[in-house]
Amino acid sequence: MLHKNKLFISLCFIALSISTASAQKAPDFSLPSDNGQITLSKYKNTVVYLDFWASWCKPCLKSFSFMNSMQKKYGKKGLKIIAINLDDERSAAAKFLKQHPANFTIAYNPEGDVSTAYNLSVMPTSYLIDRQGNIIFSHKGYKDSHASSLEKKIIRTLKKR
Repeated sequence: MLHKNKLFISLCFIALSISTASAQKAPDFSLPSDNGQITLSKYKNTVVYLDFWASWCKPCLKSFSFMNSMQKKYGKKGLKIIAINLDDERSAAAKFLKQHPANFTIAYNPEGDVSTAYNLSVMPTSYLIDRQGNIIFSHKGYKDSHASSLEKKIIRTLKKR
């Protein structure tokens, strides 16, 4: 039994080493926003919390208060939140945003090519991108119970230089 435990621990260590050793570069994009073009690569040396959402997505609605809070708390410490809307009609997003204001950057991608580049399968999905432009964490869905662990990951990433 001891031999199996050592093998299991060794395999876990190898798997952990592989998953942390190969950071994936975040695919760059340039998208329209209400305030001009948003280009991801312009945020080098900034921690980016990238979120994909749509007006019809119920969990997306819940994530907005979290993102507003994070932008307010950590924006001056180097956090930039960019939420990419995937609605076909920008008017649907505008109606949503009128009811649920965003104090962070909203970009629009009705074609969905950026979500394809990020292999999006669930909404909302968020990606935490470090100062070097690497995706260090992704999170599918959103529940209020996720807020604390997501905030801890943001804080850890902001502390790294």
